[in-house]
Amino acid sequence: MPAASYLSGSNRERTPLRRRILSLSLAIAAHVLVVLLLLRLAPSLTPPPKGETSLSTFDALPAAAPAEQHAKATTKAQAKRGEPTKTSPKTAPTEPPPPAPPVKAPLLLPGGMELFDAADISKLGSKSDDGARGNADSGKESVAAYGPGEGPGGVRLYNAEWYREPTNAELTGYMPPGGPPIGFGLIACQTVPDFRVENCRALAESPAGSGVARALRLAAWQFRVKPPRVGGKQMIGAWVRIKITFTPGGMSY
Repeated sequence: MPAASYLSGSNRERTPLRRRILSLSLAIAAHVLVVLLLLRLAPSLTPPPKGETSLSTFDALPAAAPAEQHAKATTKAQAKRGEPTKTSPKTAPTEPPPPAPPVKAPLLLPGGMELFDAADISKLGSKSDDGARGNADSGKESVAAYGPGEGPGGVRLYNAEWYREPTNAELTGYMPPGGPPIGFGLIACQTVPDFRVENCRALAESPAGSGVARALRLAAWQFRVKPPRVGGKQMIGAWVRIKITFTPGGMSY
């Protein structure tokens, strides 16, 4: 009896130990399987084999021209030898030509260039030559009544020399009512061919406001006046001053 009970007790103790060993083995096997499964699912970290891929490189800058490469090589060689490099001379910037000066329009004078030449003192002869240069009508050079700038538009005025003096009939129709007063009228006119005048302007009169100068200006179309003579030439187109004085005894010119 005691031997049988001892054997049964030892068998009971071996059975739980076996179960524990089996459970531990199964747990270890399960862990190993999980680790293997994870290694299978993980990406491959092995580097690619050499020789399969190659990295290609290229230069984005344009290739230098042969002349530039030769120049750079020459410059480097001279720098090594200590020789000064030759630089091309700099050309000075060209300046635009200055604008041409404006051409002034010629000054137009009444009477043309003849009147302008007449103002040249060097061309005026002496008093002894006046008689030789004058024509059969006058024989004298005309004398300027006023200096330059006193006439209309700044022209020179010459004393008028009558070719034919006006008559009372030519003036009466233009005089103020009651006849001309005692006084004078002064006008300036431009000479034209055939000993006539035009473009007359009133300069002065006495008494002031009497209308005598206006009457002479209106009647001047009938006047016959010689053109001035300067340097032996008739200055047709020159301006003359015409003065008529009225007195109780008549008119004086």
